[in-house]
Amino acid sequence: MNIKDIPARVEALRGYMREHGLAAYIVLSSDAHSSEYVADCWKAREWVSGFDGSAGTAVVTLSDARLWTDSRYWLAAENALAGTGFSLMKDGDKDTPTITDWLCTALEQGSVVGVDGSVCSIAEAKEWAEALSMCGLSLNAAHDPFKVIWKDRPTVPTEKAVIMPCEVSGESAAGKLQRLRQQLSKNGVEGMLVTMLDEVAWLTNLRGNDVAYNPVVVSYLLVTTKAATLFILPEKLTSAVLAHLAESDIAVADYNDVWGALAAYNGDSILLQPTRCNRAVLEHLNPACQPVFKDSPVAAMKAVKNSVEIEGFKEAMLAEGIAMVKLLHWLKPAVERGGITELDVDKQLTAYRSENVNFAGLSFATIAAYGPNAAIVHYEPTEECNALLQSRGFLLLDCGGQYNCGTTDITRTIPLGPLSEEERRSYTLVLRGHISLAMAKFPLGTCGTQLDVLARQWLWQEGENYLHGTGHGVGHYLNVHEGPHQIRMNNMPAPLLPGVTVTNEPGLYKAGRYGIRIENTMLVKHHCETEFGSFCAMEPLTLCPIDTTAVIPSLLGADAIAYLNEYHKHVYETLAPHLSGPELEFLKEACKPI
Repeated sequence: MNIKDIPARVEALRGYMREHGLAAYIVLSSDAHSSEYVADCWKAREWVSGFDGSAGTAVVTLSDARLWTDSRYWLAAENALAGTGFSLMKDGDKDTPTITDWLCTALEQGSVVGVDGSVCSIAEAKEWAEALSMCGLSLNAAHDPFKVIWKDRPTVPTEKAVIMPCEVSGESAAGKLQRLRQQLSKNGVEGMLVTMLDEVAWLTNLRGNDVAYNPVVVSYLLVTTKAATLFILPEKLTSAVLAHLAESDIAVADYNDVWGALAAYNGDSILLQPTRCNRAVLEHLNPACQPVFKDSPVAAMKAVKNSVEIEGFKEAMLAEGIAMVKLLHWLKPAVERGGITELDVDKQLTAYRSENVNFAGLSFATIAAYGPNAAIVHYEPTEECNALLQSRGFLLLDCGGQYNCGTTDITRTIPLGPLSEEERRSYTLVLRGHISLAMAKFPLGTCGTQLDVLARQWLWQEGENYLHGTGHGVGHYLNVHEGPHQIRMNNMPAPLLPGVTVTNEPGLYKAGRYGIRIENTMLVKHHCETEFGSFCAMEPLTLCPIDTTAVIPSLLGADAIAYLNEYHKHVYETLAPHLSGPELEFLKEACKPI
């Protein structure tokens, strides 16, 4: 992107604002489906500001332009915005005002602020409108200026949808819709507009390639007690997909016809998830219909994996484990020879993954972070920021793959050479927290918030902590970040039920020095039945050695050592039949007991 184009684009936006009486316009990073990653046609914030990070909000007034983004992107945003006329607002910094606070000081009372309601959630629009009204401003969510000013705007993706057969999904689309209708009846509503792309994909047993890292299809699904309609661009439908939908009793309409269908909806009630459903849906809905604002029941249904999905996960983890062992075997000698960068690690791992016929791409951008870079949570190497690896310190490798039978997410912190005593101590405390959570036994109905302290306790005793969550759900050949359950400090009441997949990824980050994170994807399963009720445990699905050379055994503890040795025994026995020669010898050495 040529930064010289940015001022002209901002002026084009201001021209639209003047024409429509808007004193400011908020440009979001989201799409019409509240996706984590968005298709190119929804990258308006990137187009108008030049900043291409995954998170950020641009705000343009008639005389100023600002961009808010979090600490992951402050350096990148500073560079990207230079010469564009945008000023960086460091979101999360104590001296940085919120967007609405800044607008309240920048605009005169009575001013109107615009936003595109089709990419702004109902809850977010309500929150902004209320905050702006406190200082005499108003929000208008009926404007998408980029339809007018973005002349070469990409179209909604038209790649073909593909069927995920029952042999892989474990349940027919018709069966899933029947279960959803039962949930709608329990909630006392006649229908639901399913807006989240992963929920549509799961319900319909369709997959696609419309969004980076997420094998989803851009679409809406309107489900009532008697019918279901998929709103999707017709170019995306093959004869096989049409036959699959017909067999599942799912009607088909054009993606853009969803607005007319909402206006004509004749049910008394419809379920909408306010934090995920866009504001435009509410604007187009038949006024005679009562919206019921509740969380989507699909998320909880999708989170509990059936036996076929679980076997698919294990197949994907096997492929991932083989690729990871090959990568680890290659890594240190390659670094010693010299010339290996963070991006080279990503390329080499992708090459090893590609040897498996089920590999379909990455599940998120690989985080290969060496030394001080690893202290930047969710740092991603680029051509402009791509550290040369050396035979000392840690490499943090957080990565995941999409396989047509499952999705993986794994982090290993890898010593490339000599470590300080502080680095070894930090590594051991993080590993001890990982194992403490992995060993947990807990009553049925326990939520992730109740378990989070198990991973943090050893760090807390040293006055240390990490600020990200400890775990998230993982989709089945779907989004790598899946809810509704999470393991984190703030209250997340969704229970960790048998069949749920969840990551276990404590970490520790010392600014300017190093970062450590150790992550396995876990499967919650039934543990035992006692007079006190049902109890659950977690089984590691990830198959990859955890480095033991950095461990201080006396700090890890006997129970944790026993768990780690047993985990490595399982890893070796599972992966060994698929490796040979030096790679097999490497695996044997990496999995030997402490």
